[in-house]
Amino acid sequence: MRELVLNCLQSEAEALSDALLEAGVLSVCVEDADTDTEAERPLFGEPGLEPEVQAWQRNRIVALLPDGADPAQIMAQAAADCGARIDAAWTLREVPDADWVRLTQSQFGPIQVGQRIWIVPSWHRDDPRIPAQARRPAESGDSGAVRLELDPGLAFGTGSHPTTHLCLEWLAEHVAGGESLLDYGCGSGILAIAARMLGTGRTWAVDIDEQAVQATRDNARSNGVELQAMLPDELPAGQSRLVVANILSSPLKLLAPMLAGRVEPGGDLVLSGVLERQAEEVAQAYAPWLRMTVWRARDGWVCLHGQRPRL
Repeated sequence: MRELVLNCLQSEAEALSDALLEAGVLSVCVEDADTDTEAERPLFGEPGLEPEVQAWQRNRIVALLPDGADPAQIMAQAAADCGARIDAAWTLREVPDADWVRLTQSQFGPIQVGQRIWIVPSWHRDDPRIPAQARRPAESGDSGAVRLELDPGLAFGTGSHPTTHLCLEWLAEHVAGGESLLDYGCGSGILAIAARMLGTGRTWAVDIDEQAVQATRDNARSNGVELQAMLPDELPAGQSRLVVANILSSPLKLLAPMLAGRVEPGGDLVLSGVLERQAEEVAQAYAPWLRMTVWRARDGWVCLHGQRPRL
């Protein structure tokens, strides 16, 4: 296969990308043309904040061509459709043949979180380095290893991000067995599923994305655990002994009254997706209901914990 490569200005990147797709290319990737130079600039800042224009000052567009396609014809059609002015002549480069499935899988190996939890992609199911037994779910007070089988790409939450590690470590160290739990912003369901394997009782997993809810259901089924996954409007009234939310600081602050209200008296609230410099601001948002403090930090991120006062 071949790739068509060209440069364009910031104002032209989005329109030209769309035009190339309309003209028949298989995929389009927009890169910083100044990568690895002194002129390189970051496009994204704080997680969750998108730039007004999703392009750099100078952009390199890489379009994958279908076999047999005429690149000159595709380029002429795309340029005419969007009226883009191309800074430099386009070029072609060969894409080496590869087993892309195997190459993708090689990037995701087993992940050990703390002393007890293993996140295992399906193609590493028989890896001899991983404890053979799996708890589905663990008995109350069981301190054995937990194997959570979760393939990447279904929804946010593959287990590789520091915020996910922090939440999993908190659960592994504090779940005693039988507690009710709410995972708000469940993504792939990794926290709710791990909690059930660690021994929680009734467990709810909530997300605003229907695909995330379905991914959670599918992952729970493949790991042999039972939980309730749903959209926010479907969550029944009530409180839980444990409430965990691994999202971002802005929604965490907006959700403070609701999340704090979901914690039963004497129960625990665990928050992550928060940068170290945001910790105090998030804690202040929850101050009317419970005192949040940094439980643990890693790679610039923190996990906040608080316990709701007993009545």
